[in-house]
This record gives sequence, structure tokens and C-alpha cells, in this order.
Amino acid sequence: MLTNAAERLAALDSLPAAELCALAMDTLESLVVVLNQETTLLRAGRARDASQLTAEKTRLAQDYMGYARSMQRQSTRLRAEAPELVEALLAGHDKLATQMADNLRVIATARSITEDLLTDVAKAISARARPKTYGANGELAGQPPQVASGVSINRAL
Repeated sequence: MLTNAAERLAALDSLPAAELCALAMDTLESLVVVLNQETTLLRAGRARDASQLTAEKTRLAQDYMGYARSMQRQSTRLRAEAPELVEALLAGHDKLATQMADNLRVIATARSITEDLLTDVAKAISARARPKTYGANGELAGQPPQVASGVSINRAL
């Protein structure tokens, strides 16, 4: 297995500058598109549809990291053989970083909303069990309710 990985790295590092840059740029552009699609779906509240992009996003990110590492190892050669392509990739990388930051903000917002919603549902469920009468001392009678420890969602509805 190690030999195969070493062979793949050597093959990648030995690609002509234009070919390596083209592979990296194609992957980078595809990753930006997938991140944009995921961000758009999450903003529209379509988390299930967005989750279907996870495998492709992961694959593209891994491929891009492989190309980026190869380009780092070959940076001197690439800058000498294809400086304009390297500059285009750097600009594309900045675009990717911007898209990733936006994507992460939307994911964090969606996660926060989901957590808030589940917390509100758990509080509402536990409030139903709360005693509604007062005791002799003027306080609510009975034991304080236990906070709901879990929520079950029937997705078939």
C-alpha cells in the first residue's frame, strides 16, 4: 500500500507543470461550485439535500489537498515553467478560502438553529409535566419536573 501511495505521489510530482496546474484548477473550481451549492441549500433550509453533497465535497477537498501538496513540493519548478498558471491558482485559492468561510458561517448558523430548536422542543416537553397547582407554602406543588433527556422525531410524517 505504501508503495502505491509513493508511486502516486511520484507520478503526481513528475507531471508537466501545465498539467498539474490544470488538474489543481479543475478540482479547485469544482470544489468552489459544490461549496456554493451546499451553502445555497443550507440557506434555503434544505439540509437533507445539502448533506447529499458531502461525499463529493470530501472527495474534491482530498484531491485538491493532494494537488496543493504536490505543487508545494514542486513550487520552484512550477514557478519557473508556468508562473501565470501558478498565479491563477493562487487567485482561485483565495476564492476558495472566501467560499469556505461563507460555507462555514452558514453551517454554524444551521447548527445553532437546530440546537436552539431542539432545546426549545425539550423545554416544551418538560413544561407539560410541570405541576400546575400551588401547595400550602405558595409554591408549585410536587417535585420539579425532570428536563426531557431526549427527543424522538418521526421522519415518516
